[in-house]
Amino acid sequence: MKNATVLRCAILGFTLFFLFSSAALGARIKDIVTVGGVRDNQLVGYGLVVGLSGTGDSMRTGFTEQTLSNLLSRQGLSMKDAKLDADNVASVMVTAHLPPFAKIGTRLDVTVSSMGDADSLEGGTLVMTPLRGADGKVYALAQGPLVIGGFSAAGAGSKITQNHVTVGTIPNGALVERELQYDFSDVRHITLNLNSPDFTTCRRLAETLKGWIADIDVGIVDSGTVIVTPADSFKGDMVTLVSEIEHLSVPMDTVARVVINERTGTVVIGEDVRISTVAVAHGNLSITIRERKHVSQPLPFSPAPPRGGEPVQREEGDIVLAPGAQTVVTTEADIAVTEEQRQLVVVPEGVTIQEVAAALNALGVTPRDLITIMKAIKASGALQAELIVM
Repeated sequence: MKNATVLRCAILGFTLFFLFSSAALGARIKDIVTVGGVRDNQLVGYGLVVGLSGTGDSMRTGFTEQTLSNLLSRQGLSMKDAKLDADNVASVMVTAHLPPFAKIGTRLDVTVSSMGDADSLEGGTLVMTPLRGADGKVYALAQGPLVIGGFSAAGAGSKITQNHVTVGTIPNGALVERELQYDFSDVRHITLNLNSPDFTTCRRLAETLKGWIADIDVGIVDSGTVIVTPADSFKGDMVTLVSEIEHLSVPMDTVARVVINERTGTVVIGEDVRISTVAVAHGNLSITIRERKHVSQPLPFSPAPPRGGEPVQREEGDIVLAPGAQTVVTTEADIAVTEEQRQLVVVPEGVTIQEVAAALNALGVTPRDLITIMKAIKASGALQAELIVM
């Protein structure tokens, strides 16, 4: 009886270890889903950056002068109909993200971007700028010195610039003034939205929730949405339920894709990409054109052309005579065409991504050649994957 008990414990321990190991191989639910209704919000505002060293907007932009006049008027200075000419001020747009559950006094990072013709925002300070949401209400106030991360310098006829100097950031440069209301106490169900909708992953997510969390009802709405309805034991404590859900892991399933970027020569092949058996021959075609200049000099003691313009030719029978000799420059072009000869290579059907990569590497092609080959294989119908060209 004792040995049987030990055996059952060992089997149970092995089973739990296998389950935990399998769950660990997947992705955490908190990394692949978002909770419905809990998201960031975009904030935007218009303001002025002051303190620039002669690199601000020219007042011919119009809106900078008007904004500066309004700012000074709010400070008690009457600037109506006054002509302002300052090159140390720049009009900017200020953007930020308001995270969920941000409380009054929470600090946010902001991005400041030039709107006018300012040369640089280096050394500038953002004047207090209200940041508004999509509903037009003010949710935060931004102010502070800018961090550019680059520089721009100009001299007599020369200029040097490092990084982008008309966009800067202000770390912790905004203070939250209005909160977004999230009340989990009255929530009756939780909606989980997959970041990358997939029917297989959605089904696995529902099965994982049913297998690991008790007293819940799980329903699948579509390929990207799962609704979790808790029992009475979780009523009023939805935060605990969300925490338990987030720490579980789900095996991911993705669509087979090949992503190529012709601008950079980048090729990314997904894990599930398969290629049917095809024969591939790829040769590079090079065309070289060289131009050479030749100068034709007249013989010694040749008569010079008449003054006042080009010599006028006259015909005597079939012979064309010119009244004078002159130096002529001619161009000769050499065109060479070179085609790289390669044998026809059979690419066998790939079972794994390693075998597919090995078969393609056997052709000895560059990444840009690989882009052309992948397009041709897709056109032949031998590529069992989605081809995305960026």
